[in-house]
Amino acid sequence: MESASSFSQNTVLVKTNSFIRSVYNWMAIALCLTGFTAYYVAHNETIAQFIYGTPGLIMIIIIAELGFVFYLSARIQKLNAATATALFIIYSILNGITLSFIFFRYTSTSIVSTFMICSVTFLCCSVYGMMTKKDLTSLGGFMFMGLIGIVIASVVNIFLQSSGMQMIISYIGVVVFIGLTAYDTQKLKTMAVTLPNNATGAMVRKGALMGALTLYLDFINLFIMMLHIFGGSKD
Repeated sequence: MESASSFSQNTVLVKTNSFIRSVYNWMAIALCLTGFTAYYVAHNETIAQFIYGTPGLIMIIIIAELGFVFYLSARIQKLNAATATALFIIYSILNGITLSFIFFRYTSTSIVSTFMICSVTFLCCSVYGMMTKKDLTSLGGFMFMGLIGIVIASVVNIFLQSSGMQMIISYIGVVVFIGLTAYDTQKLKTMAVTLPNNATGAMVRKGALMGALTLYLDFINLFIMMLHIFGGSKD
């Protein structure tokens, strides 16, 4: 009886670890695609001129990105795994295009150093979310309200163009995305544990993609907020 129980626990552990590893692998792939695309666009004068010189093109890309996120979140269960994967990869590349601006605004040294700071911070928060026994649901709800506040304040600051307000938004944003990283990681762990034993490969892939998308967004937003704070301007 003990051996059967032990075998069952080992099976759950292997399944959980495999799922979580898949999530972080897809997240890493997305970050690599985004980083490579951003660097390539920023250092290719022809492409950069076309993207930033064409009126409204950046806004169209940003709207397309939002569409990809909402569509994936709403339709993931009805999409086949190949389509979901393709949409995830395309979104990562589009995000790289819009993030290429950081190479024009900040020095390469500050981008690399901020990325390292963000990576260590993200890792610590993710480990905490994975290991803690405390239920972070209430924290997630509070941080989500903070996220809504950041979005509203950012929209207002588009018109105000206040550097002071941007700095305040960035500091609050760092706190919010640190909290969301811990919360989303715990939610990911719960998802992995409750994954049905008879789940198909396609189901697991789609679940891993959604988990990767969530953590990817946490990481990218945390990085941007930190870059506003620590980034050295080229001006």
